[in-house]
Amino acid sequence: MIRRRDFISLLGGAAAWPLSAGAQQSGAARRIGVLEGTTESNPFAQANLTAFRDALEKLGWTAGRNLRIDYRWAMGDAEAARAGAAELVALTPDVIVITPVVGLAALQRATRTIPIVFTLVSEPAAQGFVQTLAHPGANITGFSNLEPSLGAKWLQLLKEIAPHVTRVVVMLNPETSPRNVAFSHSAETVAQKLKVEVTMVPAHASSNIEAVMSTLGREPGGGLIVVNDTFNSANRDLIVALAARHRVPAIYPDRAYVAAGGLASYGISQPTVYRQAAAYVDRILRGEKPADLPVVQPTMFELVLNLRTAKALGLDVPAHVQQLADEVIE
Repeated sequence: MIRRRDFISLLGGAAAWPLSAGAQQSGAARRIGVLEGTTESNPFAQANLTAFRDALEKLGWTAGRNLRIDYRWAMGDAEAARAGAAELVALTPDVIVITPVVGLAALQRATRTIPIVFTLVSEPAAQGFVQTLAHPGANITGFSNLEPSLGAKWLQLLKEIAPHVTRVVVMLNPETSPRNVAFSHSAETVAQKLKVEVTMVPAHASSNIEAVMSTLGREPGGGLIVVNDTFNSANRDLIVALAARHRVPAIYPDRAYVAAGGLASYGISQPTVYRQAAAYVDRILRGEKPADLPVVQPTMFELVLNLRTAKALGLDVPAHVQQLADEVIE
């Protein structure tokens, strides 16, 4: 796989946080809570969790032997995320691993003692989840998601793959991921140069997704940027199917959309992030403190193309874009 290092930052720091190692010393099974942003039936969420469990097992932690894992599913819904967070806190696990931002905010309010490892959260310091990336400062650390500047890159790639696009909708759910509006602002910075009109459209229900696709498909020139949030992930199959039905070129934030039939994606490998999260969980279970574990930012990004979908949309993906791709589905 060819990986381009578009963004770099892996920072270190230290602080203090008390952790009881009683369960580890006694040999009792340790307990992890996991709050996933999508649905239990989502195959890509299950692939991420399989990567997480496999990595834990290689580090000596096996579910059913010396580890218990309790799962909760947010289903792309803010209230479900809050409820799942509350349920996990009530179980008093040794560590909680979490994806949805809304659930992370609820956890932050609910506990200052249970270690929390987040995944796929944009701008965690700006959102107040950690003091700084280098020095998280309390019981929360983890792995940040895509930076807002990627919005411009998505628009540039979409325009290269589908040059006829002149109006683009950036679809996101500000309730589940409020900071994601910045991706739309980033796309707007290059829109005039690319001769594209960019509009941000909030989506809170499947009916909103259907309305966006119908509007884009009604006239030529429509295109779509799908921002990475738990609502979009929970509705991945619907988004991809409607984009195909209405013949809307779309670019997505991760490979799972392209594997499901989407046109193209540019983002990070989520299973890789989950394997990294397992390493942080292992370090915490062995006595390290979340405040001593710096937030890790993505450094490697992958471009994935689906040429079958491009052909169905009547698109001829330029050779130079194909050459840049880490993976081409034919």
